[in-house]
Formats: sequence, structure tokens, C-alpha cells
Amino acid sequence: MASLFSRERILGQSKRDSAGSAMNGTTNSFRFTSAAAAAPTTLDPLPSPFGDLTPTLSSTDLRETAYEIFVAVCRTSTGKALSYTSSNASAYTPDRSSQSPSLSGSPSQRSITSAAASKMKKALGLRSSSSAGSPGSAGSGTGSGGKGKKTVMTIGELMRIQMKISEAADSRIRRALLRISAGQVGRRVELMVLPLELLQQFKASDFTDHQEYDMWQKRNLKMLEAGLLLHPHVPLGNSNTASQRLRQIIHGALDKPIETGRNNEPMQVLRSAVMSLANRSSDGLSESCHWADGFPLNLRLYEILLETCFDANDESSIIEEVDELMELIKKTWGILGINQMLHNICFSWVLFNRFVGTGQVDNDLLYAADCQLVEVAKDAKTTKDPAYAKILSSTLTSILGWAEKRLLAYHDTFDKENVNSMQSIVSLGVSAAKILVEDISNEYRRRRKNDVDVARSRTDTYIRSSLRTAFAQASYFCSYIIMEKADSSRRASRNQPNPLPVLAILAKDVGELANKEKKMFSPILKRWHPLAAGVAVATLHVCYGNELKQFISGITELTPDAVQVLRAADKLEKDLVQIAVEDSVDSDDGGKAIIREMPPFEAEAAIANLVKGWTKMRLDRLKEWVDRNLQQEVWNPRANQEGYAPSAVEVLRIIDETLDAFFQLPIPMHPALLPDLIVGLDRCLQYYTSKAKSGCGSRNTFIPTMPALTRCATETKFHGVFKKKEKPANLQRRNSQVATTNGNNNAFGVPQICVRINTLQRIRTELEVLEKRILTLLRNSESAHVEDFSNGLGKKFELTPAACLEGIQQLCEAMAYKIVFHDLSHSLWDGLYVGELSSSTIESFLQELEQNLMVIAETVNERVRTRLVAEIMKASFEGFLLVLLAGGPSRSFTRQDSQIIEDDFKSLKDLFWANGDGLPMDVINKFSATARDVLPLLRTDTETIIERFRRLTLEAYGSSAKSRLPLPATSGQWSPSDPNTLLRVLCYRNDDASSKFLKKTYNLPKKL
Repeated sequence: MASLFSRERILGQSKRDSAGSAMNGTTNSFRFTSAAAAAPTTLDPLPSPFGDLTPTLSSTDLRETAYEIFVAVCRTSTGKALSYTSSNASAYTPDRSSQSPSLSGSPSQRSITSAAASKMKKALGLRSSSSAGSPGSAGSGTGSGGKGKKTVMTIGELMRIQMKISEAADSRIRRALLRISAGQVGRRVELMVLPLELLQQFKASDFTDHQEYDMWQKRNLKMLEAGLLLHPHVPLGNSNTASQRLRQIIHGALDKPIETGRNNEPMQVLRSAVMSLANRSSDGLSESCHWADGFPLNLRLYEILLETCFDANDESSIIEEVDELMELIKKTWGILGINQMLHNICFSWVLFNRFVGTGQVDNDLLYAADCQLVEVAKDAKTTKDPAYAKILSSTLTSILGWAEKRLLAYHDTFDKENVNSMQSIVSLGVSAAKILVEDISNEYRRRRKNDVDVARSRTDTYIRSSLRTAFAQASYFCSYIIMEKADSSRRASRNQPNPLPVLAILAKDVGELANKEKKMFSPILKRWHPLAAGVAVATLHVCYGNELKQFISGITELTPDAVQVLRAADKLEKDLVQIAVEDSVDSDDGGKAIIREMPPFEAEAAIANLVKGWTKMRLDRLKEWVDRNLQQEVWNPRANQEGYAPSAVEVLRIIDETLDAFFQLPIPMHPALLPDLIVGLDRCLQYYTSKAKSGCGSRNTFIPTMPALTRCATETKFHGVFKKKEKPANLQRRNSQVATTNGNNNAFGVPQICVRINTLQRIRTELEVLEKRILTLLRNSESAHVEDFSNGLGKKFELTPAACLEGIQQLCEAMAYKIVFHDLSHSLWDGLYVGELSSSTIESFLQELEQNLMVIAETVNERVRTRLVAEIMKASFEGFLLVLLAGGPSRSFTRQDSQIIEDDFKSLKDLFWANGDGLPMDVINKFSATARDVLPLLRTDTETIIERFRRLTLEAYGSSAKSRLPLPATSGQWSPSDPNTLLRVLCYRNDDASSKFLKKTYNLPKKL
């Protein structure tokens, strides 16, 4: 092994004799205590991230056990037996009498003779200890042999002093280790349970103070409990009898001390229980002894050992002998179950925590911790050990939490005096975050690593968070100052001008904050974020922009205060953008991403927002007017010559006035804001159209529900003549629903619906005029350019024309079905083909239908008249077929009746043809196609219809229909190839063959 570094130390008082005495140890201990008391006050360090131990183990207990382990592993460098030797010149220990035990050949007993600088300290960038009187420093002193004589301190002695162990305790430990070695020659210390072995070496008589013995025994017992029961390396099973026995022994001994020593029964019982637990291994094969290597006990003990690397009198500096000391500390790995990876993370924590605990003034410690984290990062990439990952995560989370508490508000943490420490803290935080994210986070591993730049992301978060905090403080301060000044001004004179608006002052303060960021913090943060200054000013820009929006939302016109604020905001924005542009000159995108984070808030944009508020107010009033006036609208056909609603005239007039008022506003951006106004007006008109058609119903409102199928009664040829005409129950129900829908309000009569249709058509027509007028106003605007009005398509109403077309179609269809199925139901449903066909033909229905068509012709605008009449024709044809195929049991037809029915249908078509003055024949043929196809079924013989019905049903339902024909569903699409249509023809066929078929196949009744 390489020779250890050493240096001379001056210890003791001026009257120490050359041979040493028993009192010398006391003197040295007193000097150490005094020196430690004179050191700077240590602050509270952070809680250990390694986990909680039993509360019965104090820091003193852990420290003394850690020292015992250290001394035990350092007894020899080769594992040879321990023996007593006297002190010699080359390894002189001034704190020990000639009777004190020494470790022959022990590395800890090597003298400190070299003054060479520590290799580890150089690698970690740590400074040398500045305390001349520290335990690890060399200086002048005196011995009994004369003034100026220098003494030599060994590494072991240095460790004792660093760990605050008395000479008596140290002597006792070494004496016990010599006894243990003599009794177990050749046995490695890693295979011994040290507290157990120590308990067997001493009795109460070996201690001068019984209380000290009692505390010593309890410490060792609690350590056994912690290592074997509370934090075992190999997990305990629920039925482990040894653990139960050991727990009873320890708890009993804690209440009543047991007799220690070699040959006594209590110790033999204790040894049996301890060794059965300590010798367990995870594989059950390897030779091992586990008593102090369970987490987190081993880490806490190792943490205490690593703490000894710091100078007791200069707590922020590491001793020069750290290389030799660390070499010896690492010998404890075998007992504590530590490896290089655990050492690296523990040492990183110790360095970091010492920086925190000593007042956060020594940046070298931060730098050293950061350097050590480089090794930790390498370890994290090479292992998947879950226990290590848990420790690593806990440690780094603690470090990162501490760092981010300062970095998320670094304007409050750093100033000119301490800004130099900022770089180390950022580096440490980023290093911890990178390991946590890149090597521990499963989410990161599932994504491509190129997608995540941890350093940049964390730094970005720090910048934005701190700037937001700084802005909030500046905003609060400005508000407070302004209120104080305003209050003073009011007390002095009511005629004094108002103080400068808060946002104008805040704009100036934000500008100063941005310049400070650029000069002081951004150069540091740029190491991790190439656009640090840009992100900072973008954050300030957003913060101020939010305040500016709130300010503008509270004003309705351009006041002097508003002008001041807007000018100050404009200047601030230019300054912030300039910083962002300068910072991003070398970036890949030239700063575009940062600039995109800075939506402009110049004066024109603020004015535009005010105009938008004005526009919203106008539109809200217009919508309120629509609601109020449409509630009062009666839809009177005589209100004007063209038969549309007065409310439509009024709403169009208001829109015209709104456009005039808009172009009279003293603003320079009419073309830019005009689309918003048009969209708003468009929505108001769309709203008007939706209200104009509401409540009029639709096709489904008036179409009756089809009655259940029955077979025709064939008892008498003239059954209909002598029976009372019955109105189908389903039609009664539907008509009552219609009455409920329409109420008794004449606003939903045929003339009124015609006015609604005319009104929507009027709006469609006027929109074209309105769009042309908008282009004229735009051309006359001083702020307009050629490109603003060259594309007229961009200044059009988009929602209303479609809404008008949809509304007209819906109203036409609703009125058509209302006329046919509601207004004329008595002629269609109650009269047509009920009883004898010759006395219940379609004439009555045609006469009333013609009267309605005359009203429509006189009322409805000619541009939509054809559409409406076509819808009425479509509804009439549908009603005619419903009478034939779903008219209820009061109707029945013979094959001979088919001619009358076909003649009636021709009369119905002729009504809409009107000798060429009505609808075009191609339109009539289009809508009558379904009836034209179905009517021939009425003259087809029953057997043919039954056969066709069977065939089509089998085709539709497959082989499952062979045994029993299923009842086909009603599709509503009548057709000669539709099974349900054929079935209905049979249901209303007045002959025995159809009645028998329906009775046999479906057992249909004759009545509902």
C-alpha cells in the first residue's frame, strides 16, 4: 500500500514531559473541546435522505459504533492479529501513555509526516484547511523535553479526535479488539458481530462508572436491535423464532441490564440468537455476517465516518489527510455493505450537507459535491439495483429540493455579494435533476432522449419562476407607493393632478429588472440555457401584458391615464424585444420562438381591444333587442305590402346604424377590426332567424303515429255505410300533441308562418345590399388600403344566408305537414275512404287544400312560393298513401275500388298542375313516384300479393322464415318490393283470402 500523507501537529500544554503521562490525555481532550467551541457556529443541516432509524439510537450512539467499526477494520492492513506495542518515535501518540494499547502495523497508527496536498482535494477543487490549531494541522508546541519540540499524530489519533472519542473509550476498544483477535485468530472482522464481541469482552467491573457501563451496554444492544431486527440486510420472515427470541432478550436487557462477559448463560443465549440472524444470507450458501449492512443503518453509520473528513475547527474545510483517512474509511465497506456507488452518493450528500450546515458560504463544497455527482451519474447509468435507485432518488430529491427552493426565486436569494455561488447551486440542481430524469424516471426512458433537455428545461423553469416572483413584488410595491402618494395628494389639495398611473411606473421598474437580469444573472444561466436573457424578458413581457390587459378591461375610452400607460408599455416592449433579439442572434431559429412568446401589447393593440369592447356592447344590445321584439312580434300579413315582419326592418336598420358608427370611430385600424364586427352582426342575424322559425314545429311534429295492423272485417259488403266514422285513437293523440305545441296562438297559423318565411327571404335579399354598402364604407375610410377591400369575399356574412335557407326549408316543410295532417285532418283522416268509397272520395280534401294554396299564393314571396307549394304537394302525397296503407280498421278496399283511388290521386296531382299554371310536371312526377308505384297493388289479386309477400320476406329474413313468416318492420319507405307495404295492402284488402292468410299467419285481430 502506498505510503500515507502525514504532517506534524503540535498538541498539549507547554509543560508536557517527554515521556507523557496519564494527564496528558485529559489535557489534549480539553484542548480539542475548547477549539471546537471556538469554531464558527454550525447551522442545522438537512434531514438525512437515507431514511429514519429507531428513535432510541442517538447520534452519539451511532458515532461511537461507527468509530468501533473503523478501529476494528484498521487493526491491520493484512488482516493479521492485533498485538500490544509501545509507542515509538516514528509513530508517536502524545495522547497515549506507554501502557495504552497500540495496533501493530495498523494503517491508522501510521504517523503523519508528509505535508503534500491531498489528491482528492485537488480533484474536487477544495481549499486547504486554514485553522492552525485544528486537530489535523501542524504547528509549534512544547513537550516536557523542552520548548519547540514537535510531536507526531497518527491517522488513528486524528480519527479519534475528529469523532470526539475519549482516550479511555479508545483504549477500551483497542484492548477489546486485541482480546477478540487473540481468541479468534485468523477470523476476519467482517465475519464478526462487533457489538456482540464487545459485550463479551467487558463486565461492569471494567468501567469506573457504572452509569457509563449501563449506557455502553444499552448502546450495543440497541445497535444489535437496529442491525438485526429493525433494519436487517436479509428480510426477516414472520415465523423467525431467533428474531423473536432476540427481541425479548434485548427488551428485557434494556429494562434490566444483563451480566456481560465471556462465560455466562445470558451471553450464550444472546450470542446464539444474534449469530443465527447475522449469518443468514440471501442465497443461503455464501459465508457472510450481516449486522450493520442493512439500509438505512449502514448509510447513516457511513455518513458519520465521512463527516470526519472535515476539520473540527474549520467545519467548512476538509483536512489535508483526507486521502489517508478515506482509504481507511473504505475498509469499513465489508462490514457496512457499502460499494463504490453507495460511497459516491453518500460522499456527495456529505459534501452538500456540510455546505448547507455551515452557513452556505463555502462555494468549494458545492463545487466538490457537483464534481462527485459526475461519478454518481456514471453509476446511475450502469446499474438497475432497486435499492440503490431508491437511495439515489431520495438523496437527489433532497438536494434538488434545497436548490430549487433558492433557484425558483433567485432574485430573492442572490445579489452582488453572493451571486458567485449561484453558478454552483444551478449546476448542482441541474446535475441532480438530470440523474433523476434520465436514469431513474421510467417516463423518460420510454421517450426519445433527444426530446428532453433536462438542463435547459430546469433552467427555463428557474428563470420563469423567479422573474414572475420578482415582477409580483415590483407590482405590489408600485401599487403601495401610488396609494401612499395619492392619499398624500388628496390631503394636500384636491386640485393636484392625479399621480402617474401604477402601470406606467411598473413599466419603468420592469425595464430596470430586465437590465439587471441581462447583466447579472443571464451570463451565469446561459451555460445551461442559450436563451436565458430571452426567456427572462419574455416572462416579464407576459407578466406585464397580463396587468395591461386588466387595466384596459376597466376603461371604456382613451383617457389621459390610458395614454400614459400605453406609451410606457410601448417603450417597455421595445426594450424587452431588443434584449431578446440580441440574446438570440446565434440561436438556430434566430429568436423566433422567444418572440412568439411575446404577443405585442402596443398602443394600437390596446385601442383595438377598446374598440372590441365597444363592438361587444353594441352586439349585446342588438341581441337583447331581438329577444325583446320577437316576443312581441305577431307576424301580421298586413303589416306591410310585402308581407314580412316589422322587426326584420328594424333589425336591419340597427345593423346599418352600427356600421356607420363603427366607421366614425377615431381609430387607425378599421379594416383589421371590421371582420370581428361583421362576424358579430352575422351571429345576431343568425340568432334572429333561429328565433323566427322556433315554435313552428317540423314534419315529425304533425305526422301521425301508425296504428297497429288489423285484418279487414268482411261480414257485410257495406260495412262502412252503417258504422259510425271513428277517428283513429293514434291520430287523436297526435292532434292533441299538436294543439299543445301550437297552443291557441295565431302566431303559428298558416298566414303567420307565411310571414315568417317572407321575413327570412327579406333578410337574405338585404344581406346582399348590406355587403355592397360595407365595401363602400371601407373605400371611404382613411385607414383603408387597396388590399383591404380588393377581396370583397372577405367582408361577407357567412352564417345568416345559410341559416335563412335552412329556416325557410324548415318552415315550408312544417307548414306543409301542418296543413295536410293537422288543419285538414278532418277531410283526410276522418273522411277520406271511410265507409263506401263512392261517398267518401277526395273532393272535400281537394277543396280545402286549394283554399290554403290560394292564401299562400297571395301571401308568400314569389321567390319561395314554388318551394312551399312543392312541400305541400309532397305532404299531400304522403298523407294519401298513409290513408291507404295505415288508415286504421275503419278503411277497407276491394280490387274494384282501385279505379276510384287512382282517379282521386290523378285529381290530387291535377290540383298542383293547375292546367300548367302550377308546379312543373317534372316536379310533380318526382314527388308522386312512390304513390304511382304502390297504387297498382290495389288492383292486383290477393294470391299474387301473398305469394310476392312470402318470397320477399324469405329473401329478407333467410331460411329462418320458412317455418314461420316473421312480421316485417315498418320502414316508412313504401314500395312494391317492401314486405311491409305488401302486408298492409293485404290488411286493408276486403276479401276472405287475405283475411284468412292474416289470421293464420299472424293471428291479426279485426279491431284495435
